[in-house]
Formats: sequence, structure tokens, C-alpha cells
Amino acid sequence: MSAIVGVDVGGTFTDLFTLDPESGTFRTSKVPSRRGDEAAGFLDGLNAVGGVAGLAAVVHGTTVGTNALLERKGARIGLIATRGFRDVLEMRRRDRRRTWGLWGDFEPVVDRDLRVEVDERTRADGTILLPVDPAQVAEAGRALRACGVEAIAVAFINAYANPANERAAMAALRTLWPEGHLCCSADILPEIREFERTSTTALNAYLQPVVGAYLGRLEAALDQGGFAGKFHIVQSNGGVMNTVMARSLPVRTALSGPAAGVIAAAAIARAAGFPDVITGDLGGTSFDVSLVANGQPAFAPQAAIDFGLVIRTPMVEITTIGAGGGSIAQVDAGGLLQVGPESAGSVPGPVCYGAGNDRPTLTDANVVLGRINAERPIGGALARLDIEAATDAIARQIGAKLGLDALAAADAIVRVANAKMAGAIRLLSIERGHDPTRFALMPFGGGGALHAGALMREVGLKATVVPRFPGVTSALGCVLADLRHDQVQTVNLLLAGLDAAALDARLVAAGEEARGVIERGGLPIEGVEVRFEADMHYVGQTHTVAVPLPFRLAGGTAGVDADAIRSSFEAAYTTAFSRLLPEIPIRIANVRTIAIGMRPRLDLAALAPPGTATRAAAERGSRRVWFDGIAHEATVWSRLDLPAGAEIAGPAILEQADATIVVDPGLTARVDRLGNLVIIRA
Repeated sequence: MSAIVGVDVGGTFTDLFTLDPESGTFRTSKVPSRRGDEAAGFLDGLNAVGGVAGLAAVVHGTTVGTNALLERKGARIGLIATRGFRDVLEMRRRDRRRTWGLWGDFEPVVDRDLRVEVDERTRADGTILLPVDPAQVAEAGRALRACGVEAIAVAFINAYANPANERAAMAALRTLWPEGHLCCSADILPEIREFERTSTTALNAYLQPVVGAYLGRLEAALDQGGFAGKFHIVQSNGGVMNTVMARSLPVRTALSGPAAGVIAAAAIARAAGFPDVITGDLGGTSFDVSLVANGQPAFAPQAAIDFGLVIRTPMVEITTIGAGGGSIAQVDAGGLLQVGPESAGSVPGPVCYGAGNDRPTLTDANVVLGRINAERPIGGALARLDIEAATDAIARQIGAKLGLDALAAADAIVRVANAKMAGAIRLLSIERGHDPTRFALMPFGGGGALHAGALMREVGLKATVVPRFPGVTSALGCVLADLRHDQVQTVNLLLAGLDAAALDARLVAAGEEARGVIERGGLPIEGVEVRFEADMHYVGQTHTVAVPLPFRLAGGTAGVDADAIRSSFEAAYTTAFSRLLPEIPIRIANVRTIAIGMRPRLDLAALAPPGTATRAAAERGSRRVWFDGIAHEATVWSRLDLPAGAEIAGPAILEQADATIVVDPGLTARVDRLGNLVIIRA
């Protein structure tokens, strides 16, 4: 029993990548997702690869938490706060959805009448000014239960400095809340900044019953199928955790699926000799963009999943726009063509799916232009795509309103979608100080490689690297991802006069605690690496810079040195702001501990084309495809039958079961030794 399967449940398809490390063999699978019943789609996928009996591990990238936040379908929750602070969630950071509007429309995930105040107070230095009364907390808990609350979040002022009052409140609530859907800010985010800490804690409670119930259904079905292995979940930081941790900290799964794709893309890019890539995951609903520099994904300390729904936890930095294959195209009241963000999803799907939708989508446009083969749709769910219905819908709803024929209207849809995608790439590269000409594009998802040529041209990217199995890259990331545990603690220490021994003791304790979490993770690992970071700033500044600390646990010490911390801060600050402020004292606001359990590495050469592959076996004739309004006779190839070293001149279409790749005129594609397709300008 050694096989590991990665499962990524997307809006349109559930993707699977199964690896047997002992034999080095693998297989891929793609089945339709079930909107509203993701657990059923998950099990459909496992059944498609032979069931669960005999599997050593299942690693799952899930969008259940993401969807619950976006659709506001989490649990009914209550919040117990310090008296006078129940409105922190609504005050936020004084931001508003429409910057220049006079009215806001934000509604917190906790109704105001379910935000209860109690008497307690902790000072910023950790001194308990007023102990909490457990009886008052219990009374608040009973009142919330009577209102139908399913989970409770506890967030007291300055609890990051001393969690004693929150701990006492949790003890009082546990006697009333046997279901266990309770959380406090000291456990979720013991870090300064009241709004971010309260928001993250509340959203964790909001997701606990939803994610817990979902995982419960999956575990029950796995048990029924004879599964005796380990079940793990991908986190937003690209690491994996066991389901016990996922039930307790579901807020860490908010970007689970997309993060797994970036982890796989980074590994593939490094192996292919492209340490700097911009990833573009085009699925049925969205286009997710991330940046990998020097072989490492970019991380963000927090993200807003939707306006006002702020989660502060380390996560792979991903920019998402509504421009997926199912994104609906329409002409607005001003006569402008819009693509997305509304999506047809997997059900009913694009018009060409024939499932009842009559509004054209980006996929319909690609079918009409000949880029997608209507006779061989990906995923295997349909025998044929209805190109006639797609053509009619585009002609009536887009072409007639813009004075274009169906082909020109389809081309316009693709151009608008490409412009939106290019804008997202610029946002993550140029506007962050990166030169996109240094980067290659790595498109994945079912539709990413359809648009690679246009994005290279619009943004100026130097090349495109298409993974061997682009449609299941996120599932592959589930198999590749290491175990990871992040934790943070606010310390508020001035660097001048730093007690290095005291900080060293803190780091050692945090590091050993994080190491223990990894060692209890349940998956085979080759070792545990513990890293430290600090959030630092000059005194008087509001915002901080993330500073990697050059310390490692060894022999019961971390080797803390104040001069090394100063050097690391000055390097990070110079990178961010180009200058230092030498006369101003420096403060260490937070220290972060990152423990990584390194899983056995997959040799990506296992994905390379077989030695028996030949160019002749891959030929599939040609078909007419439109580029920029001009018809071209494009050669068609079976991508997986091409041998390493094969070169294909555009225009060309390369087809495989999980994706379609378009090589635009003027571009050339080459199969590298690992089976990746590298597209460059001819």
C-alpha cells in the first residue's frame, strides 16, 4: 500500500493525480464536479481511479471554504467581545467597496445582535486589568445558543499579549458547547491589530461547521470504501495538514486548491530551468495568477477573500479574476463587451455543453474559433460539443449587438478575456516591481494554454512552459506539497538593548511546538526544517516588513544575535523602500515560526515522454483555426505522443485528455526532457 492520490475539486472538474512512489508509475483522471455537493464529485473521482482501498494517502485541495465565504454560506455564528468592541468587524480599516460612494453595503458574517459584549480588559503589556467573569461568559453562550448559533468566536482586546481571559472564557463555553465549534483569537492569530485578529477568528468560526461537516462526509465515505491510509488537506500556504487540524483551523484552507497548483508549478519550473515564472490557472470560473521568483512562490501575510472578509494567515499570493472558461460574455447597457465575472460553472456550463445555458461563454468562443475540438472535449463527460448552438448564441447575443458576424464576435470575446488576464499578470508583476520580460508564463488548468500566445504578446513574457498535464496541475501539487505549520506571536521588542537570550528561548519553544505539529502530521517525511521570520519596522511606522531571520534550531538554541537581526532587517527594508532611516530605533513587532516536513521528492522525469514516442504517431492532421480574425490551417497533434526534443511550428493545436494547447502563428513549441512544452517566439 504505497499509492498517493491528489484530488483537486474545482468549479467545473474534479482532477486527480495518482502516484505510486515505489514503482514510479502515475495516472491522471478528470471527472465533472458536482456543484453544491462537492463531496460526491470527490468520491466520483476516487472511484474513477479504482477506489480507495489500498491507497496510502489522499491529499485534497478543497474550495469548500472559499465558496462558503464568497457565497456567504457559512454557519450562523456568534462573537463574544470585550465590552465596547463588538463593532470592530464593521469598522474594519475605514475602507469601503466603492471608494467615492456615500453609502456602504458591507455586512459582517456575524449579525450585530449576535455580537455579545462581556466585562474584561487586558492591557497592551499583558497586564490583566479586569479578569473575565466565567458566569457572564456562560450566560452569553446560553443566549447565543438560544438564537440558533452553531459556533462561537471569542476575541478580546490585547489577548495576543496575554490570553488568560480568553482561555477562561473558552473553558466556560466548553461546558455548554459539546460540539466543539469554538475558537478564540489567542489560538487563531495571537498577533497585534484588532480588526485582522477579530476578522480571522470570526471567519474561522464561520467555516468550522461547514468544513467540519464536509470532511466528516468524506471520511465516512472513505471508511466505507475500505480506506486505511492518511487523509490530508492542502492549506493556503501550500503545505498540507491533517484533518484534525483542518477542522480546528478551516480558515487556513481558504485558497487551498489554487495554492496546490502554484506549488506544483514552482517545482516544475525549477526542474525545467525556469526559476522565474508567472502562473496562470484558468479553470471554469476564474483565472488565478501567482508569481514564482528564484524558484519560490510569493507569499502574502493576509488576503481579502471578498470585500471586508480579511484573513490574516500566511498564504501563497494569488490574484483572482472572473475570467474562466465558463465566464459569460454579454454586451452591457453602454454597448461594451464584458466577459465575466458571472460564470455558467459546470452546471449548466457553456452553451456548447447542451445542458440548458443559452448565454455564450469564453469556452464557446474558443470552440467557434476552432481552438477547442468539438469532437473531442476534455474531461470525457461529453461525446461532442454543440458548436452549432455556441455559434448561434454568440451571433445572436454578441454579434447582433456589435454589428459583427459570429466569428468576429467570438474573436472579440477572446480578446476581451485576454486583456483581463494580461491586466492581472501586470498587477502581480510590473506593479510589484518585477520586469515581466524576465519571466516565463506557466499556464495550467483546462484552459490556460489556450491563451498563452496572446498573453506572451500582450505582457512581453519571454516564454511559456506548459506542464505535461496542465489540467491536473493542482492535483499534482497535492502530491508534491510538504507538510507545513505556521504560527505567530507579537513580541513588541526594541532591537536596541535586545535581550537575545530571552528571544532565543521564545524561538526555541515556538520551534519545538511547530516541529511537534509536523511530526504528528501522519505522512512520511524525510526531515523537519524550522525557519523564523520577523515583522519589523522603524518606531513610528504603522506597517512592517517581513524579515527572514538567519537562525536555525540546533542543540537547544536558535543562535539569536542582535547584529544579525539588524543586518537582515536593513537588507529587507532596502529591497522594499531603497533607503534606510539610520537615526530611528527599530522594533520587532512579531516573530513567525515556520515548520516544514519535507516529503519524499518526486523525480519529475517520471512524467517525461516514453522512449517509444514518435513525431509520426502524434500527427492528427490539421483544421481551420482563427487568429486575430484570420483563418489559418493549423496542424493538430496528440501532445502526449510527442517525443522529447520534438519541435512544432505555429499555428498548431496540441490536444490531450485534460487540456488543449494553442501555439499561435509566429511561435514555436519544443518538448523538453521532462515532457513540458516550451513555447518561444520563432
